[in-house]
Formats: sequence, C-alpha cells, structure tokens
Amino acid sequence: MPRYTPEQLQKRNASVWTKVQGILAPIQFLIFLAGLTATWLFTKNLWITDFGWITFFVSLKTFMLALIFVTGGFFELEVFGAFAFAPEFFWEDFGSAIAMVVHISYFILFWMGLDQHILIWTALLAYTSYLVNAAQFVIRLLLEKHNEKKLKAGQSA
Repeated sequence: MPRYTPEQLQKRNASVWTKVQGILAPIQFLIFLAGLTATWLFTKNLWITDFGWITFFVSLKTFMLALIFVTGGFFELEVFGAFAFAPEFFWEDFGSAIAMVVHISYFILFWMGLDQHILIWTALLAYTSYLVNAAQFVIRLLLEKHNEKKLKAGQSA
C-alpha cells in the first residue's frame, strides 16, 4: 500500500525538507561509522586511547539524530499535517524516539560517573538503535520506490 497520496507525493517532492533530509542522513551515517570505528579502536587500544573521543562522537551523533528528528518533523508537518508520529511514519518516528532515548541515556550514565565499560556498551547500544532505525527508513524508501515503479508501469500499460 503506498504511503503517499498523489497530493502528498507532490508535496514530498517539492519540499525543502526532503532535500534537507537527503543531505543530513548520509552525514549522520558517516558520523555513525566514525563513532563506531573510534569506539572499536578504543576498545582494542589502537590509535585512540582517550575516552573523550567516545563521548565526542556520541555527542555528535546525538546532535545529528536530534537535528534529523526535528527537520523530519517539519517534513511530516508539511506533507502529512502532523509534526511527528503521523500514521504514515509512526514506526519510523517510534524507532527514532527509542534511538534518542538510548543516545541520551549515554549522557545520563556519563554524568552519573559510571564505569567506562558500561559507557562503551551504552554507546554501542546507541549506535545499534540508530542502525535499526536507519534500516527502517531505508526499507520503507526501497518499498516506496518499488511501488512507484509498479504504479508507473501500470499507468503506461
């Protein structure tokens, strides 16, 4: 079942927020890769021996996640009339909210002074929650592209 009505599809394609999301999403993925790499290098005691890098990348990743959530909210408002949790994006928004909670939990545990091992596992959990959420969006995008191709093929037949 298509996510967009023809009118919503037109709004999506014309929205500046579609372009913004298209720019921010790959940047966020690169930050994820950098953070994951830094975390792995720290745990293996290779090149990165300062735990501050772990917190730096989790901070950067959390900022990007929040930025994408907010700009995605403007997109949903423009296309679907709801800032977040529009029915068409409910599960993706739910996944984003979970990812945000896990990312923020890193800072709560950090400020509580918990052991670095717990913080590393929390960072890895945050990265995993992002990866699952990103997969939600990619799968839905691929399904939408497939549906659009089917619709165009049906119209031209």
